[in-house]
Amino acid sequence: MTKPRQGPLMAGEPVQLTDPKGRSHLITLRAGASFHTHRGSLSHDDIIGGPDGNVIKAAGGTPYVVFRPLLSDYTLAMKRGAAVVYPKDAAQIVAFADVFPGARVLEAGAGSGALSCWLLRAVGEQGTLVSFERRPDFAEIARRNVEQFFGGLPPAWQLVNGEFGPGMDPAQEGLADFDRVILDMLAPWDCVDAVASALAPGGLACCYVATTTQLSRTVEALRGHGGFGEPAAWENLVRGWHVEGLAVRPEHRMVGHTGFLVTARRLAPGVVPPPRRRRPAKGAYEDAATEARETGE
Repeated sequence: MTKPRQGPLMAGEPVQLTDPKGRSHLITLRAGASFHTHRGSLSHDDIIGGPDGNVIKAAGGTPYVVFRPLLSDYTLAMKRGAAVVYPKDAAQIVAFADVFPGARVLEAGAGSGALSCWLLRAVGEQGTLVSFERRPDFAEIARRNVEQFFGGLPPAWQLVNGEFGPGMDPAQEGLADFDRVILDMLAPWDCVDAVASALAPGGLACCYVATTTQLSRTVEALRGHGGFGEPAAWENLVRGWHVEGLAVRPEHRMVGHTGFLVTARRLAPGVVPPPRRRRPAKGAYEDAATEARETGE
């Protein structure tokens, strides 16, 4: 189920149509259906049964390149409930959270299913992905998006319509010894205890947050828990380049800030992390800054 489709394009699968100006459209092939644009209609039957990478002309004569969408293309064009995790961030999560084939991964906040697709690709058929989504409408959108991309529900995937959060003991619910826990939610700092309970020693927690306030609270919660190594935090920016002969320049538009990523490794039970050698700057912590003002130091 997690292998890329090959062979002729079939009814029921998504394809991407790209016109000569680079504008793309994602459609699902249906026998007897048509795709309509201001340049004329294009029959789905002319695409079905043809090869991946074909060129089909619309009724008005405009040629369209037809490809099965890459996961990055599908992610940006899929139907959304919650905002999707952008491909640049999903790639960073898979790489820096070291999501490997056969891994057991817990995802909290399935949203529209974009990151679920990337994680399922990474864990493969021998892995496990358990995705929590507290909103039934988002869970249904995620299920349809994953099912459409893979051509069916991957056997490695378990979608739970419920909340992964504070007060929960994953170990008691059979959710223990996960290799990775990925959090995409508003308040991941509330779930640190649950994450620690779900992770195996040496496992990794990865949090995706949007604002600097969320970033600060998440990092400090992981530090304060005492069961994780020193967290790492970063963002990534992607800038495309225009290349036309000798006219080589950065694109005028770029994908800038979308979110921050935080990772931290789970320590073995009973192990205390060594004290940090790096001293925080004055005023880095509100209580310390207040005390300094009151004492005049």
